[in-house]
Amino acid sequence: MDQDELGSILELQDGVIARRQAIAVGVQPHDIRRLLHRREWARVESGVYVNHTGPLTWQQRAWSAVLFCWPAALCHDTAIRAADGPGRRGRDDEGPLHVAIDRTRSFAASQDWIVTHRLADLTGKAQWSARPPRLRIEQAVVDVAAECPSEFDAIATLANAVQSRRTTAGRLREPLDTRTRIARRRMLEAVLRDIDEGTCSLLEQAYLDRVERAHGLPRGQRQLSVSARGPIYRDVTYMAQAMVVELDGRQFHDNAAARDRDLDRDLDAAVDGLFTVRLGWGQVFSRACRTAQRIGTLLARRGWEGKPTSCPDCPPDG
Repeated sequence: MDQDELGSILELQDGVIARRQAIAVGVQPHDIRRLLHRREWARVESGVYVNHTGPLTWQQRAWSAVLFCWPAALCHDTAIRAADGPGRRGRDDEGPLHVAIDRTRSFAASQDWIVTHRLADLTGKAQWSARPPRLRIEQAVVDVAAECPSEFDAIATLANAVQSRRTTAGRLREPLDTRTRIARRRMLEAVLRDIDEGTCSLLEQAYLDRVERAHGLPRGQRQLSVSARGPIYRDVTYMAQAMVVELDGRQFHDNAAARDRDLDRDLDAAVDGLFTVRLGWGQVFSRACRTAQRIGTLLARRGWEGKPTSCPDCPPDG
């Protein structure tokens, strides 16, 4: 038994190892039985072990799923979760893990905590050097967006991936262009075009579609960078009217420091001679028509010569 090689595998794989890997470095079947008997290892699934007897971390569950289905890679929202790294925790961490296998295989995991997906050209779509191996983030995000229960959720999936800086709209278009059959293709392509122009959150996307475009408001500049006092990104800026619209997607601020940063950004805008309006979910999703009329009024007071138009959802009295 090569202890160094065995230790290296366990370290790289968060303490999880497949039986075939152990045999390859000289571990004998009776060695495995002894390790299990001494509770130095514990069996996760047939042919997959972990080097402790306590609860598994999410990373260890992910490694176990990939090694049990090998050759395989994490996919769908499991691949996106893996891209967040081991420090991230969420309410979905106890849910089933999604694993991609090559389309030509007949293997099917019967375990309720593993969901297998057959995928063409798995070799070219996976990041085999990732720990654990997973589909490239662009492939995973497009898969999840296409299968979301609603268009609202699909937009959120694309926008959140770009907003988190894990990928770009341009890179997300690549797997979309190579798919011969995919749900919501036209809608996903349109959303990515808009995100590429600067709308990097679901709330910003909705403001663009439901408030600005639908009611004939002037087109604002999105994610305008102001660097005089450090990196500041303003959501929507109407330069001709010296007005900023900030879109706050948090129902409540995460903490006092986040609230303080927002107030400081508004103060910086005032120093620059910009008037700031801060909107939330209710103004954009529940009262888009009324919000558009009021934004139009504010823009007109600051020099806009146009007038908001009515959309099909506007009440008859405008």
